[in-house]
Amino acid sequence: MQTKRHALVSTTLGTSRELVSFHFGEANAAREKIYIQASLHADETPAMLTAWTLKKRLGQLEAQGRMRGEVVLVPVANPIGLSQHVLGQFLGRFEANSGHNFNRGFPMPSAAALIERAGARLSSDDEAHNKHVLRGALVELLGEMRAKNEFESLRLALLTLASQADIVLDLHCSLEATMHVYTSPASWPAIEPLARYLGANGVLLATDSGGQSFDEVHALLWSELRERLGARAPLGAPNIAATMEHRGQRDVDYDTAAHDAEALIDFLVARGVIEGDITETPPLAQAATPLAGSQQLIAPMSGIVVYRAKVGAALNAGDPVFDIVDPVTDEVTTVTTSNDGVFYMRRAIRFVQAGAPMGRVTGATPIRSGVLIGA
Repeated sequence: MQTKRHALVSTTLGTSRELVSFHFGEANAAREKIYIQASLHADETPAMLTAWTLKKRLGQLEAQGRMRGEVVLVPVANPIGLSQHVLGQFLGRFEANSGHNFNRGFPMPSAAALIERAGARLSSDDEAHNKHVLRGALVELLGEMRAKNEFESLRLALLTLASQADIVLDLHCSLEATMHVYTSPASWPAIEPLARYLGANGVLLATDSGGQSFDEVHALLWSELRERLGARAPLGAPNIAATMEHRGQRDVDYDTAAHDAEALIDFLVARGVIEGDITETPPLAQAATPLAGSQQLIAPMSGIVVYRAKVGAALNAGDPVFDIVDPVTDEVTTVTTSNDGVFYMRRAIRFVQAGAPMGRVTGATPIRSGVLIGA
């Protein structure tokens, strides 16, 4: 294992932070390179514990000589957010200075810029060569970008670390949630075994959810490259990217982290990155559904929230999901789902204002368009 430290720009006198990455195996053109990061939203601790558990397992496997590909692991992807505590509250989703979501608006270079940089080096018939050339061009362009502050330098460091990977996995969690996965239709065939190993109770598919999140900017870039280049410079299989939501923020325990880390190991064995016997994939808990089909449940009034459906429950249209109680007027308002699907995440608060987003239920039929993810 190699440990690499990446200094971030110091925004304030007397302060400095660094991003730490762990590198297992060696670059092998015949095998895949996998990039895994955890807790880009710094308060999503289950992902971090899973990554720490995975780091120990990868160290053991490397010592046994079983690494065949390369894995880059960043178990603490957001040292800035880890420092943000206000009056005892942990604020890890948004950068305090700018208000920017740590996982939105990643500044990936454009496909047009990569093609221009690659120029005549692209081949008309060699997919592997073209992949190598374009990834080299991506590293060059990222290296020419200049971060003005700590926040920008963190984003640039993460993009650079992942820029050479065949598969990008971004480990997160929700507020209160069942295990679920966000990925693209193009990535889904490759990600499906991982969803099975993890026991994902929901898989949400979108080519572009509208937020320029970390996993999507990688997949979108290579999809656009493939479309622009066409037959004149083939690229082969798509780059694979996904966000794994490791349940809810309070689901932090050794057994769960060990389960999820072992699922990631099983996936890496199945991909040939780690040598070993391939574990049979369990049944898929729920069929993949479009992210545009998920129903966003909104509080119609202010009051006390009483959830009537458990996280992970399979619901039918018309089933009650939660009540809102007004203790002054005695009014009780029940919110139901219009979808047949899984209640895969919900808010952790139990008193809400009118208009607050309260949770989501998967659905097989698209009902939304535009930006599909929240702030």
